[in-house]
Order: sequence, then C-alpha cells, then structure tokens
Amino acid sequence: MKERQAVRCFLIENGSVVVTKYNEENPKAGYYEIPGGKIEEKEYPRDTAIREFKEETGLTLKEYQLRGIVTYVSNKWETEYMYVFTATEFEGNLIECDEGDLEWIKKEKVNTLPTWEGDHIFVGKLQKDNGFFSGKFEYDGEKLVQYNLKEY
Repeated sequence: MKERQAVRCFLIENGSVVVTKYNEENPKAGYYEIPGGKIEEKEYPRDTAIREFKEETGLTLKEYQLRGIVTYVSNKWETEYMYVFTATEFEGNLIECDEGDLEWIKKEKVNTLPTWEGDHIFVGKLQKDNGFFSGKFEYDGEKLVQYNLKEY
C-alpha cells in the first residue's frame, strides 16, 4: 500500500474548536475530524497546515505550533504520517466546506463526537496540555487494535 503525509490543526478560540462533520459524498461520512489535509510534493508541513486550513475553513492561521506526529497504519487504507498543529490566532470567517459542515464545538465536547478511535486519544492529549507527542495507531479496518503514544 502507498503512504501519505498529512496535517491537521486544532484551532482553539474562546474554549471552542473548529471541526468538520463529513457529508454523505465523503468516505468518512458521519465522522468528525479536525481540519487538515494532504501534504503536496515538496511542501513543508507548516505550509500545508496554513494552506489546507484556509482551503477548508476560510480561516488564515496566525499563531500556531507543531504539537505532535501521528502514524496511522491500517490493513484497509494507506499508511499516513500526520503532523498535528494547534493554533490560537486566526483571521477571517468560516466558509462553506465541500467536504462537510464546519462547526465550532466546545473543546471539552470534541471527544464525544463520532470519530476515529485514535483521534479521541490524541485529541485528549491536545486538550490537556501543551507538550509534544508522537504516536502510532494500528487499525484492523475501522477498529483500533493497538496504539502507542509517547509524550515528551
């Protein structure tokens, strides 16, 4: 299977974060995720975070930091190496997203939404502190079978 690199950014404002609820045309329909996307060839992860967040949400990130690196391994999908950012400052207004509905959700409610099991784990880490982490999440189909999360 192929591999890909991606980013996601957890934007926090007034105790809420922006999430995407995927629409029916998306293979992830019904799931929620933090906005982000694929790193293009020769693109730096930081630049991808800015570009993808702007494309998906209409918001321009101003203050952000790399918080973690996550590896997803699956017997169904390609392996993904994902850079996870947090942001606290931005400019602009939310736009309509082709991939789904954008919503501001209270930070403490994000982990109650339907999403990938591994996302619950690393989002919980993002909610608790400002440290750096790395993790590997192994899936059998859509079921998380094993993970390892290291905090630095």
